[in-house]
Amino acid sequence: MEKQLHLNLLASRPPMAGGFQSSSKMKMGPGRKRDFSPLPWSQYFETMEDVEVESENGKDISLIYCSGSHGPVLLLLHGGGHSALSWAVFTAVICSRINCRVVAMDLRAHGDTKVKNPDDLSADTMAKDIGKVVEALYGENPPPIMIIGHSMGGAIAVHTANANHIPSLLGLCVIDVVEGTAMDALNSMQNFLRSRPKTFKSLENAIEWSVKSGQIRNIESARVSMGGQVKKCEESTSSSGVSNSIGEGIIEEEEEEEAEEESNKKRMKEDDQEIKKECIFTWRVELSKTEKYWEGWFRGLSALFLTCPVPKLLLLAGVDRLDKDLTIGQMQGKFQMQVLPQCGHAVHEDAPEKVADALATFMVRHKFTEFKEGYLC
Repeated sequence: MEKQLHLNLLASRPPMAGGFQSSSKMKMGPGRKRDFSPLPWSQYFETMEDVEVESENGKDISLIYCSGSHGPVLLLLHGGGHSALSWAVFTAVICSRINCRVVAMDLRAHGDTKVKNPDDLSADTMAKDIGKVVEALYGENPPPIMIIGHSMGGAIAVHTANANHIPSLLGLCVIDVVEGTAMDALNSMQNFLRSRPKTFKSLENAIEWSVKSGQIRNIESARVSMGGQVKKCEESTSSSGVSNSIGEGIIEEEEEEEAEEESNKKRMKEDDQEIKKECIFTWRVELSKTEKYWEGWFRGLSALFLTCPVPKLLLLAGVDRLDKDLTIGQMQGKFQMQVLPQCGHAVHEDAPEKVADALATFMVRHKFTEFKEGYLC
């Protein structure tokens, strides 16, 4: 039961169905070698730019990636610990389907966004950030905007819409976050975060871990998005900081606790010797330190979602995600829902084409845009 609770919160966790099982050893097939080298953002987005906005303590700089020149704006908000690069493959696909513009934003304290107070990750502050960036980009007359958010970003999208920070809001799309299961998962989230590697020997190792652990099931997306999740360590890491690190391959889960403990001790010694020689990567965001904000992101989310006065789309990795309020709301036709099976929590990364097709169909049905000439839906 506890393993299922992690699906809708801050970050992905290894899948329990259709992928690697948590008790199985994660190995590559004989004779197979996959490419885990990073891919550049420019292969998927047209431009990258800094957006400067005023804050109480000075100026904040938000990094955005953009594509498209006409049509409604799709404002993309990533999940906790991720970055705008998690939308890279999806952006390339959606721009081939419909007439639209894409703005994918690194939220505060994530990716390469720089703010004066990175410790403030409250829903209210993050929602205001979205409004400030939209105003900085488009002034007092913004174009029609569809806001789309995954996990934590989905919660922030709902808060942004509910607070009317985007006056030209067309619609709202939330991906794999539901209040009921998210709130249930809070108690066990710290254990999940502690189970992740703390460091990686290289960006390639981080990409390899994300794929083999099932965090991201689409290797292409992992190759472009993991660079937004990890960074080079600024200082040499002491032995106490590398007790959970990834070396030249994926750490295998041992069936016996004693064997696992011995293996950990051995890895610690090996890492100690190698750390000083190699540049290490670690997570950009220490999600465990954001715990005081988790409840504020998700408490009351279903009611807020249902009361947003725009057309709404909810995309889920499994029908079991629905809580009571959303089940009733869905039966009453208050929003459109689509389940995309065989996906992990990072639905838009695992199945970018399916998410793009669902969103394109939704937007064309509501006459927000049109399919591109020559595209066969």
